[in-house]
Amino acid sequence: MRHLKPYFFLLLYSVIFNAAAQNKLNKRFDFGTKSNKNNAISITTPLVYDSVLGYGFDFESAENIKFKENFITSKKSIYFSVKLPEGNYKIDVVLGGKKCSKTTVKVESRRLMLKEIALDKNHTEQYAFAVNVRSPKINDTEYIKVKDRDKNQLNWDDKLTLEFSGTAVIQSINISLATNVKTLFLAGDSTVTDQDLEPWASWGQFITNYFSNEVVIANYAESGATLSSFKGAKRLDKILAIMRPRDCVFIEFGHNDEKIKGEDNGAWGLYTHSLKEFITKFREKGGIPILVTPTQRRAFNDDGSLKPTHGDFPDAMRKVAIDLQVPLIDVTKMTTDMYESWGDEPSRKAFVQYPANTFPRQTEKLEDNTHFNSFGANEIAKCVVQSIKDLKLDIAQYLKPDLPNYNPKKPDSFSDWTLPMSTRFENAKPDGN
Repeated sequence: MRHLKPYFFLLLYSVIFNAAAQNKLNKRFDFGTKSNKNNAISITTPLVYDSVLGYGFDFESAENIKFKENFITSKKSIYFSVKLPEGNYKIDVVLGGKKCSKTTVKVESRRLMLKEIALDKNHTEQYAFAVNVRSPKINDTEYIKVKDRDKNQLNWDDKLTLEFSGTAVIQSINISLATNVKTLFLAGDSTVTDQDLEPWASWGQFITNYFSNEVVIANYAESGATLSSFKGAKRLDKILAIMRPRDCVFIEFGHNDEKIKGEDNGAWGLYTHSLKEFITKFREKGGIPILVTPTQRRAFNDDGSLKPTHGDFPDAMRKVAIDLQVPLIDVTKMTTDMYESWGDEPSRKAFVQYPANTFPRQTEKLEDNTHFNSFGANEIAKCVVQSIKDLKLDIAQYLKPDLPNYNPKKPDSFSDWTLPMSTRFENAKPDGN
């Protein structure tokens, strides 16, 4: 027993140290002029974010905030940032107060978490969701290669940013380290990645709204990425470094891979071999890979049918799924059905197609037939969610309850879409096509 004492104290020290470290990451913020709850940081004035202090209102939103006794509100987006290290966090927000409200919550690079939560006057509710805060660091010597144009994205800074929009009423934010959540990794291109700025969007930043707080989405997709460039930028290495057994990874590539020319490239060469490599490596780490065929481009024939612009690439992925017995989500087929159901002209409403001067400093029209706006991205997220249910994937148990079924042959109408836009814009299209 005498020899066990040093180990006992070492274990005890480790438990105490880890608990202290975790408590340091746990933060609660209460908002309002008379906010003075115990164990909380009271925010009673429009405090601007400061990296030394480690929290505050960001992106010049402080000046638009109105402080009431126990809540804050604004007619424009409220950005609140907290300096945090990489990790998964559970966020609890208390919404509502002495006025009617309709609050939308996005985090980091516009990942949708809560859509238009409507509360009556004097009605408050608590909502919880899980957020992945990431960094390019893989280990002491290796880092993800982040493109220069992407380095200022909220996904890659050293803080967690929450955006509240609509007629938001916010009482408190509680942040705690989430150690037991299941991770769903996303590997893909511009149709999957978290698009940092309006009006661009992808299904990867909308599928977050359909999962419970027991799942966190870690989206490592990159605009312009191919399977080869994703690996070359060490994004594959990053996922493999942090993946735990039974974590899932959705793999969607094709838009940019089809531009790689030369011998042994193409759908049945480099693309097929790379897909098999990704699947094998994820399985070796105990992960569960799921293949996702690429979203269709908006390109119609004269008879109203859609042109198959991806060539053999969807078929190549389908064959890999059969050969390696990997679940397949056929987004190519679903988006074909979706666009054809809308028709040529109405389908424009799902893409970044806007006349000049729609957005700040936008002097020329935007006419993109590959990249989606928030409405189109959400429709594709619904397709992916429906496939998760239809395939009875393990991760389906973590979807929010009572989600309605979705039929891509009967897609939603743009006229019914009411999500508030974020206040951060760019006019340059994402990399890739």
